[in-house]
Amino acid sequence: MSQLFDAVADLPLVIDSTERTRRDRDTSSDFVRTTTTFHLSGAGETGRGEDVTYDTEDHDALADAPSLDLTGEYTFASFSAHLADVDLFPTKPPERETARPYRRWAIESAALDLALRQNDQSLADVLDREPSSVRFVVSTRLGDPPTTDRIESILDAYPDAEFKLDPTPAWTDDVVDAVAATEAVRILDLKGLYEGTEVDTDPDPGLYRRLLSTFPEAVFEDPALTPETRPLFDGAEGQVSWDYPITGVESVEARPFEPAWLNIKPSRFGTVRSLFATIEWAAAHDVTLYGGGQFELGVGRDHIQLLASLFYPDGPNDVAPGGYNDPEVAGGLPTSPLAAPENSVGLSWE
Repeated sequence: MSQLFDAVADLPLVIDSTERTRRDRDTSSDFVRTTTTFHLSGAGETGRGEDVTYDTEDHDALADAPSLDLTGEYTFASFSAHLADVDLFPTKPPERETARPYRRWAIESAALDLALRQNDQSLADVLDREPSSVRFVVSTRLGDPPTTDRIESILDAYPDAEFKLDPTPAWTDDVVDAVAATEAVRILDLKGLYEGTEVDTDPDPGLYRRLLSTFPEAVFEDPALTPETRPLFDGAEGQVSWDYPITGVESVEARPFEPAWLNIKPSRFGTVRSLFATIEWAAAHDVTLYGGGQFELGVGRDHIQLLASLFYPDGPNDVAPGGYNDPEVAGGLPTSPLAAPENSVGLSWE
C-alpha cells in the first residue's frame, strides 16, 4: 500500500471532454522535440499532462486519431484503473514500448491535475507537504567532436551553473581534464543501458576508469556493468545512480546492488501509484533521489519541477527551465535554486 497514493485515490473526478495540442522545438541535442499535451476538462476546470514520447511518428499518428473517450465520473483511483484498459495507441503500435508509460503518465497527470482543481486543492495540500526551492543542474552534450564550448558559454552567462553531462568514448583525456577543470559537473550519465536509441553508448572500460579517477565526487548514472567494467566500481557503488531501467519498485529491487541514488522520471513510471510507491521505497531505504527531465516543452516541465520541490528539492535535479535546452542559451533565465512554488491548486507551479 502507498500512503501517498491513498491521499489522492478517492478524489472525485468528472471528465466531460478531452483535447490535445502539439508542440515542436529545436534542442541543443540536435533533434526536433515533439510532445503532445492532453487537456481533460470537466465541471468548469481543465487538467493538463504532457506526452513525452520521443518518436515524432507516434505524435503524427496521435494527431490523426480520434479523441480518446475518457468521459465519465470517477475517483482518481478508479480512473487510473479504467485507463489500464484503454488503447492509448489506437491507430498503430508505438515505435518503442517505452512510449506506452509516457502516454499513460501524460493522461494520468492530466487527470490528477483536474481532480485536484475540481476539489480546489493542490498536490502539496493533499500530501501535506511543503514545497521547497529546487536545485537544478543543466543537462547537455558536448557535440561531435566533443568540446567544452557549450559548457563555457553557459558558465559565462551563469557562473554558478552545475551540469549533468553524457560522456562518450570520443572524450579525449584533454576533454576530460577541461571538463573537470570547471568543477561544475555533478552527474555523468554513461547511458550504458539504453537500447535502440540514438544515444546508446557501449561500455568503455578505459573511459570509465578515467572518469572515476578524475571525478571522485560525481554521480555516475547507468553504467553498463560487464565483467570488464564491474570491478571498476568496487568501493564506488555509492556513486552509482540508475535512470533508464527505473519504472517502479520491482525495477529498483532488480538492480545488481541496492542503489544509493535514483533518477526519478515520472513519465517512466506511467502511473501515479507506481511513482509514489517508488518514492516511499526510496525513503524507507535511505536512497537519495533527484528528478529527471525528458525535454518537456510545456506543462510537463512544471510537473517534474513541482514533484522535485515536494520530494527531492536538494538533489542535483535535471529539471532546468526549458531555455537551457535551446541550441543557443539566452541570458535572463532563472538560476538554481528555483524559488519554492506556490502550488496553489492542482499540479500548478504558481
